Amino acid sequence: MTVALMWEARAAEGRGEELLTWARAQDLAPEPLRRELFRAPRDRVLVITWWDAPYDADLPELPEPAAELVTRSVHRWRFEAVDPS
Repeated sequence: MTVALMWEARAAEGRGEELLTWARAQDLAPEPLRRELFRAPRDRVLVITWWDAPYDADLPELPEPAAELVTRSVHRWRFEAVDPS
């Protein structure tokens, strides 16, 4: 089964690049099958990681960044892949 973990945060005013750099630098052990980073207006950063694991597996996730780097707590979601047919 493939599980995708989504991590999304909104940077403090003008700190979007810093938050993106911070997210990129976070190590996950073990490494996911795939990892992608996205950015959006209002200095939002999204990280999606893919894992070959059961839905409820204990998987490493990105931590909360320093409070001064973000405007609110991180949002997290977990999804499982489904057959497209």
